[in-house]
Parts: sequence; structure tokens; C-alpha cells
Amino acid sequence: MSLRRKGSAARVAGAQETGIVCAVGQRGISLKLAFSLAVAGALLAFPADALEWKWSYQGEGVAASGTLITRDRPNADGFYEITGIKGEANGVAITGLQPPGTSIPGNDGYPVDNLVRAEAPQLSLHGFGYALANGTYANPFYGAHFAKPDTYAFVSDPANHKTSEPAVTFTATIVH
Repeated sequence: MSLRRKGSAARVAGAQETGIVCAVGQRGISLKLAFSLAVAGALLAFPADALEWKWSYQGEGVAASGTLITRDRPNADGFYEITGIKGEANGVAITGLQPPGTSIPGNDGYPVDNLVRAEAPQLSLHGFGYALANGTYANPFYGAHFAKPDTYAFVSDPANHKTSEPAVTFTATIVH
């Protein structure tokens, strides 16, 4: 019987050692998994099928600039769909892109389509929209229907019931 106990003790000790090895092995796997997820997250932040653009516009009382992320293929009219935005307008951080098919607050009835292209005019009739950290919004667009066809930026401050729509000089260039 003492042999069985010794054998049992050896098996228990071996199981404990194996458990330690398994725990270390699992930790190594966990670290590899965490690293893989971090790499995947970085790749998803800038998908392979995306383009990065530098953009800016200036006009009376307004200056904005930043980065646009678009799909990598244009539509039949040469426009790229904007899927992300970063930057600032008049020194205020841009906090988000207005969803396509919706209007920025204060500009009801004029939904954005979030399209940009490399050739002039670079923006569509509906343009793109974005929110700012101070609660204001902007919607640069190409006003083909205006008396003077040009690029404009509709700016709204819903809290103070103020809007403006100056003509602006808009540029956007693919950088990556």
C-alpha cells in the first residue's frame, strides 16, 4: 500500500507540475492573444481598404482643417465615401462625422452624403457634416445651384440659434 501512496503522491506532484506548466503556457498564449488583438485593432483603425486625405477650407470667419478617411474606391462620379474625420475648425476640435442621409442640427432638409473627390468641384451638393466640441456643426458643400456656384460651409450654433454660410476655398488631397 505504501507503494500506491507514493505513486499517488508522485502523480499528484506531477499533476501540480503539469498545472504550473499549463498555467505558464496559458499565460504565454494570453499574452500572444493580447498582442494579436492589439495588432488587429490597429489595423481596423486604418483599414487596408481606406485612404487618408488632408483637407482644409477658409472663408470669412471660418477656417477648418484635418484628416479625412475614405473608402479606397470612388463611385461612378469619382467621389469617395468619407468614413472618418479628425481636425479642428476655428481652433475647436472636431468630435464626429455626421451620418450620411442626415442633416446637421440647424440645417434641416439638407442631408449630407459625406462624399469627396480629387477633382474640382471636390464636394457634392450635399457635402459632409461634422460636430465640434463646443456644440456647433459645419457642413461644407458645393453650391452649384447658387447665383455664384462655389464651395460654401454652412455653420450652425443651435444653442444660440445662429447660422452662417460663407463661401470657402476648399482643398483635399490624398496622402496615403
